[in-house]
Amino acid sequence: MYLAFNISGRPYPRFACHFDPYGAIFSDHEWAQIFISDAGLMATSYALYGFAASYSFWWLARVYGVPLLILNGWLVLITYLQNTHPALPHYDSSEWDWLRGALATVDRDYGVHNMVFHNITDTHVAHHLFSTMPHYHAMEATRVIKPLLGEYYQFDGTPLLKAMWREARECIYVEPDEGSKQEGVFWYRKEF
Repeated sequence: MYLAFNISGRPYPRFACHFDPYGAIFSDHEWAQIFISDAGLMATSYALYGFAASYSFWWLARVYGVPLLILNGWLVLITYLQNTHPALPHYDSSEWDWLRGALATVDRDYGVHNMVFHNITDTHVAHHLFSTMPHYHAMEATRVIKPLLGEYYQFDGTPLLKAMWREARECIYVEPDEGSKQEGVFWYRKEF
């Protein structure tokens, strides 16, 4: 729904669709890239249809669908853990600015998976600050920004399964600190 109709996306002056090369989401010079992407999606869809017709829908589900679900589940988990931690603040519009939003993430150590995922897991703070930086500079940038950010740099070395369990238990909803002068700053809570 988000890609086709921009559901939950930022508002645009006219209809916004991620598949429309001339859509409001993209700059005029990006139309060729969107067209090529759309052609790739159609070719892939046709190839998947061909495999399903040749081998069966259930074969395609096992060979293509299940690995795709596992990959997407892993990506959702990584994203969840990068942006969910008891020490991460959330902001409403009265307190939010770009830098605060960019620093509301945490680097985590996933062991060998750090390298497998081009270090997006342990250099996510740098990615938030410099989103157009090539991934192969992320380690260097992280080493530089850690001392500069000081207490504003967030890292959690908790093992993956333990972190999943803790965040699922402790990060249920956000609310402001009682008595705080900053009413637009919210923190995770677990007890209603």
